[in-house]
Amino acid sequence: MAHRQGFQQQQQQTQVQIASSAQVLLSSLIEMPLADFEERLQNELLDNEALEVGENEDNEWGEPDYDKETPGDALNDALGDYRTLDDVPENLREAYNRLGDDNRHERQIADDETSYENLYRQIGERSLDEHETAILTYLVGSLDENGFLTKDNATLCDELAFQEYIDTTPEEIDRLAAMLQSFEPRGIGARNLRQCLLLQLPLTGWTRQVVDECFDDLMHSRWTKIRERLDVDEETISCIRHEIAHLNPRPGSMLSETARSTAPTIVPDFRVYLDESGEPTVVQHRGQIPELRVSPSFAETIVMHRRAHDKAAEKGEKGEKAALTRAQEEAFLYARQKVEAAQSFIESIRRRHYTLQRVMEAIVERQRDFFVADDDETLLHPMVLKDIAETAGVDISTVSRAVNSKYVETDFGTYPLRHFFSTQFTSADGETLAARKVKAAIAEIVAGEDRKAPLSDEALAAMLAERGMKVARRTVSKYREQLGIPKSGLRR
Repeated sequence: MAHRQGFQQQQQQTQVQIASSAQVLLSSLIEMPLADFEERLQNELLDNEALEVGENEDNEWGEPDYDKETPGDALNDALGDYRTLDDVPENLREAYNRLGDDNRHERQIADDETSYENLYRQIGERSLDEHETAILTYLVGSLDENGFLTKDNATLCDELAFQEYIDTTPEEIDRLAAMLQSFEPRGIGARNLRQCLLLQLPLTGWTRQVVDECFDDLMHSRWTKIRERLDVDEETISCIRHEIAHLNPRPGSMLSETARSTAPTIVPDFRVYLDESGEPTVVQHRGQIPELRVSPSFAETIVMHRRAHDKAAEKGEKGEKAALTRAQEEAFLYARQKVEAAQSFIESIRRRHYTLQRVMEAIVERQRDFFVADDDETLLHPMVLKDIAETAGVDISTVSRAVNSKYVETDFGTYPLRHFFSTQFTSADGETLAARKVKAAIAEIVAGEDRKAPLSDEALAAMLAERGMKVARRTVSKYREQLGIPKSGLRR
């Protein structure tokens, strides 16, 4: 009886691992821009013989069935409800069946934002007050060359008090440091290497268990000892090593890099155009993404195994020799593993498309005035990740991944999705203002100042307050620097 109990515990842990692997796959696919996604798909086709390109050119992307069984459960019911994208019921394809143009729309864009500025931008995407924003900004500035936050909370509290005149507590530092650790790139803001790796892994799974419980053995590559401790086979260890090899141990390595000297070529993930009624419409570019399906030959192997198993069972009932050969069992296990992976990948593609579409449509809904008015940035509304997460019905982390390195093409330009997120301020009359409106006001005031007596940051803050924009002096300084405007002493 004890032996049976141990077997059940092992089986449950394996199921958790399968589920977490599917989640990791979906998260990574959502985060990839179109060009990287195309490459990832081609690699998957090369690695998995059970995955192949379908014959139907007119592939449609529908809403995924989130209540669908896992690939393993589906195989137990004759390969599940469907094996290819064409087999999905029509009612699941009604919401998002519009395809983008197959032609690639490559664009040259200016890339004048450093990684530090990208982190500051992500601060602006969160719902924070001025006090929290100032602390989180200081934490970003305190990262070491690896992107780690190695200073202890007491030191950070003292530095904030003496250098920035900000009173805080170790508990508040912990809370805001945890928020920083949710930023891109994954692993940023970790206190050490172990935490950095854990931040890049799902909450369950063998790989996380290795980093969490066997970190010293991992650092010394004692894989035999790790395998014995986990009681897993060599194939599982190989998968763990592969996943760890793709983690980034130094997420801050690019923080000090300046902008690239040449503008990169990007492939927009979306196009937004105005339909006949003047409403903005979102089209997700398909790029070079073919329809995928499970290879019929691999599916047939599983069907044949089921028939052979049933036939063997019938012989067993009659007292005849009933066991399948070892070769038959091995062929079935190999085919099942490949088909499970293929089904999971096909379903993840559908979920990626559906999630990205919902996020982009939520952005367009919030920023409708901008898209209708042809590039009038003064019409951009304050917007943070939480706003889009609530509208799209997904997690904030999913929105962060969905907008990462993605671009949208319009009739008046190509924009990174993060362009549409901005911090907000409340004016004297209660109006909500985007940070870019405050920047525009600063630029306007400076442009009209007396060059013989340029305005200090305190004076700029006072003039903004007269316009109903209550902004702290240090915020004015930050925006002035981002606008490329020198200090008052250098503007004479």
